Amino acid sequence: HLKDGVRSVLVPGSLFEEMGFHYIGPIDGHNIGLLEEVLASAKEMEGPVLIHIHTVKGKGYKPAEQAPDKFHGVGCFDPSTGKSAKKAGCAPSYTSVFSKALIELAKDRPDILAITAAMPSGTGLKAFGQAYPKRFFDVGIAEEHAMTLAAGMAAAGMHPVIALYSTFAQRAYDQLIHDVCLQNLPVTLCLDRAGLVGEDGPTHHGVFDLSYLRQMPNMCVMAPKDEEELRHMLATAIAIEGPAAVRYPRGAGLGVPLTDSLETLPVGKAEVLQEEGNIAFLAVGTMVEKAKEAAAILKEEGIEAAVVNMRFIKPLDTELLGEMARTKRLLITAEENVLAGGFGSAVAEYLADHGIEVPLLRFGIPDRFIEQGTRRELLSLIGLQPDEMAERIRERLSQMDENA
Repeated sequence: HLKDGVRSVLVPGSLFEEMGFHYIGPIDGHNIGLLEEVLASAKEMEGPVLIHIHTVKGKGYKPAEQAPDKFHGVGCFDPSTGKSAKKAGCAPSYTSVFSKALIELAKDRPDILAITAAMPSGTGLKAFGQAYPKRFFDVGIAEEHAMTLAAGMAAAGMHPVIALYSTFAQRAYDQLIHDVCLQNLPVTLCLDRAGLVGEDGPTHHGVFDLSYLRQMPNMCVMAPKDEEELRHMLATAIAIEGPAAVRYPRGAGLGVPLTDSLETLPVGKAEVLQEEGNIAFLAVGTMVEKAKEAAAILKEEGIEAAVVNMRFIKPLDTELLGEMARTKRLLITAEENVLAGGFGSAVAEYLADHGIEVPLLRFGIPDRFIEQGTRRELLSLIGLQPDEMAERIRERLSQMDENA
């Protein structure tokens, strides 16, 4: 046993060879000539082959070698220094606002712990780890493990906050249902990069979370209209004695003033931003601002529209929804999530289940994978810019008038 133990330490491939693999490596992944020779040789071998290649992220560019996490996904930067070229006066990002709010909440709540899966910088939890090193856990690229770890911590009386990119949280779907929701444990799930994320493309768009989260019993699901509301939603999620999720977009906020206090919101209650009109926008998250802009376009043409920040995808504000259905001739839902099973579907289900007959127009991500492009380009591509939304509403109202 001692001999085998020493051999496994000194010879990296022994484990794989015992499993029947031909092991080659480790080899220098930056030596292209050597790689070609090894791959050619591996093709001639019979049976399974495992090639162990070692590379350095950012190889050849010192700023990237020294800070590979900052160059994982990068915008414009100065090549001579590697520093990002940020616009002057730019509003803080949703990620940084979340990070500061969580640190502030943790001051008075020693039970708050933070967990991420290999993305401490990307999710904003690096600062939390520096402030509370014994309360921060990075489990590596293992979202499933992060969720089960959080469940265990919550069962032991702590309140874990898991920060993941929306697209990667899908990996922990099973653990979220069985380990967290089934036991109704106080775990807060913070989903960064929700919605369209631009040039990162279809693998990184976080456009499915509203659909799969609202299926789960005991789960509360929120989406803020701006960075200030994000702070209050985080406080609300942590105050809930059960599972709660807050999803927010990539990039800068709207630049709204941030208050000093962190307040909890009434769970399941929407916010009416504009009351006038005989049609109503019911919007969540980033689409609240788009709905306001679309309403302003329609108002110039004499079409008055109410605008509601629904805030909660689950539980829905059914009282307000019922009132809007009784008093408006058209309801319009808007979300930056797939239409299949999302917020608009929740509204449609409620209306159908309660026999409420009112025309409904849904805006969201269509049933296809969305390619790369700037967020502005992609929103226009799928008809989620205010002028495009206004045009579709005009068409629906015209159809309704023709059929009256």
